[in-house]
This record gives sequence, structure tokens and C-alpha cells, in this order.
Amino acid sequence: MDHYFGLITFGALVGVFGTLIGAGGGFILAPVLLLLYPHESADTIASISLAVTFANATSGSVAYGRMGRINYKYGLIFAAAAVPGSVLGALSTYYVSRRLFDLIFAVLLLGISGLVFVKAPPAGPANHDESFHLDRRGLVIGIAISVGVGFLSSFLGIGGGIIHVPALAGILGFPVHVATATSHFILAITALVGTIVHIASGTFHHGVHRALALAAGVLVGAQIGARASTKVHGRLIIRALAVALAVVSVRLLVLVFTLPTTP
Repeated sequence: MDHYFGLITFGALVGVFGTLIGAGGGFILAPVLLLLYPHESADTIASISLAVTFANATSGSVAYGRMGRINYKYGLIFAAAAVPGSVLGALSTYYVSRRLFDLIFAVLLLGISGLVFVKAPPAGPANHDESFHLDRRGLVIGIAISVGVGFLSSFLGIGGGIIHVPALAGILGFPVHVATATSHFILAITALVGTIVHIASGTFHHGVHRALALAAGVLVGAQIGARASTKVHGRLIIRALAVALAVVSVRLLVLVFTLPTTP
């Protein structure tokens, strides 16, 4: 019972921070699960994290939708582009060892952290204009990014928000608060697809009880995070994301050399 209470509490914290920065919290949840369950396979960890990310993204999207901050047009376009990769990524996790999984995860997070710092938007008043428009070139770039995000997010069980938020805000020029909300909407769709694939392949049943406990916490935490985001400046959100990514990446690199190698 204490174990599940701890998971619920941790899930609530993941929900708050993950929704605040539009990343879904999987980039925090997955490495912590790797630490808590060192003998679990990579596909089980990814399936738990992805299912909880879906719960977080869905709850957060409901809150963001009520605030009018989601750009549904581009959200649906980018989600459609990400879905095929999401299916392939969920299936690919089964064939990767824990050590390689940890190493790929750590290197990716470290790279994204640097990108976020470079692409962080300048200080200024928060822009909540969800009617933002892309030209043809920007749309093509966004679709291309989404295809890769779909694969990596399901493969690692992180949902993809850590890539989509800096891409939408830093590369495509979305207002930061619209980028976080739209990213969450995309995340809800792609994480659901990846979770369904894990369920169909039989990998999710090993972690279903832990996923339910964590999901109970994130459903509440996501609502708190969405409301708190209205009071936090966009630049601060992006900087917080970059710091979090760097910390988690370093921690994972340590785990690569300390966790036992399992298939």
C-alpha cells in the first residue's frame, strides 16, 4: 500500500511539472522508473511511462482546451504525421537491451537540453494566440519533425513533448504558451497509439498496476500544472525544461555504468 501511495504522489508531481512545460512528464518518469526497477526490461519501462504520459497529456489537454490555448489545426496535422512513427517506436523497444536503451535516452536528452538553451525565445509578454499560422516551408518542417518525434517518443516512452515544445517554439516560432498546449494535445494522441501497441504486444501487462497508480496522480497534477502555467513566463518555462533535461541526462549516464545489463 505504501508503495502505491508513493507512486501516486510521484505521479502528481510529474503531472504538475510535465504539464507546466508541455512535455507530459515522461522524460522525468522514465529515468526514475529505470532507477526504481533496475531488473525490468526496457519495453516494460517504456510501456508504463507511455501509458502514464497519455493520462497526463489527456488531463492537461482538457485544461488547456478550456483556456483556448491549443492550436487544433496544427495539432491534428502533426499528430497524424507522428502516429506511424509512434507505432514503430513502440514495437522497436522490445529489441533493445536496458543498457543501450539508457544510453540512447541520456544522449538524446542532453542534446535536446542544449537545443533548448540555444533556441529559447527572448523575454517578452506571454503570447497566447492559438491562431498562429505557418507558411508552407514551416508546415513541411513541422511534419518532418513530428515523424521523428513519433518514433523516438514511443521508443523511449517519453511521449515526445520534450522535443515538440522546443521545436514548435524555437524552430517554428509558435508562442511558447501555445506550443506547450498544442504539444500536449499532440502528445495525448501519439501516447494513446503507442500505449495501444504495447497492450496489443503483451508488454504492458507487467506494469499495469504501477501505471494505474501513477496515472491517478498525474490526472490531478496535470490540472494544477495547466493552471500554474498561466502565471509562469514563457522563457522561464523553456529554461526550466532545459535544466530538467540536463539533470536527467547526467543521471542516466551514471545509470548506464552502474545498472546491471539485462536483455
